[in-house]
Amino acid sequence: MKLQTLAMAADQDSGFEQPRKPSRREEFLQTMDAIVPWAALCQVIEPHHPKAGNGRPPIGLERMLRIHFLQHWFNLADLACEEALYDSASLRRFAGIDLGRESVPDATTLLKFRKLLHEHKLGEALFAKVGQQLQERGFKVNTGTIVDATIIAAPSSTKNADKARDPDMYQTRKGQQWYFGMKLHIGVDSQSGLAHSAVVTAANVHDKHLLPDLLHGNEQRVYSDSAYASQKPLIRGKAPQAKDFTNQRPRRCGVVDETQRSKNRNKSRIRARVEHVFGVVKRLWGFGKVRYRGMHKNATRAFTALALANI
Repeated sequence: MKLQTLAMAADQDSGFEQPRKPSRREEFLQTMDAIVPWAALCQVIEPHHPKAGNGRPPIGLERMLRIHFLQHWFNLADLACEEALYDSASLRRFAGIDLGRESVPDATTLLKFRKLLHEHKLGEALFAKVGQQLQERGFKVNTGTIVDATIIAAPSSTKNADKARDPDMYQTRKGQQWYFGMKLHIGVDSQSGLAHSAVVTAANVHDKHLLPDLLHGNEQRVYSDSAYASQKPLIRGKAPQAKDFTNQRPRRCGVVDETQRSKNRNKSRIRARVEHVFGVVKRLWGFGKVRYRGMHKNATRAFTALALANI
């Protein structure tokens, strides 16, 4: 029988506070606790996770994974996450931490776990495992794909120790404005809105070059914006049965083709579903800017964020 400490009783409001309405954060965490396939995701990481030996016993894998997901959901750096766990009872309950028995994992421990995911490319593995779990539950990705890309900004300043920008990031122009950073290219199912493929590149790589990598091959339709116009050979090479529903440029020689504009508007009603994924990852979870230096570290974060967005 597990004994309840005073700290755990206080966290659970057991006689110390009046009953109250659960906050949105608590409701969100309760939902995630129930629907995330923890056992399957832990199996992906377990072969690489430290084992108990002669040194200090490692913190449990599921607890570290839960804390790592908290960092994504609430856009927390390592030290900020450590402090938030001490400060918030709801976060501690989600992570299974009882301050009466143990302390919160420190920022260095969280950093080492994140490096473990990066070194073994486990962000991509988690993304693939979530997709597999969703398909086993009945979600299908075989009718149509929406492809799109978004820019993740990086610091362009050279006021740092190296006196240089991140060498993995590049600049690109969109409209009349220049951006510096990387690009996240994704393929999203046109019915369910689930991301089934993703590629991370520097910002100067044109969207169309990654088109074949974002298709699974069984599409009946492919939707995209005008950046992917005139790419029927690329689509046919990867998905022979797919029809091209790419938006075409309606303006030619200064004249607007209203018929083409109307067709684009109809296509965009479906194509807009890809923006929901970007909205969750960039606006809700704060991945509009890179947090780390180097492409691969940010790619691990991007794949993990997409896996969580699918959930």
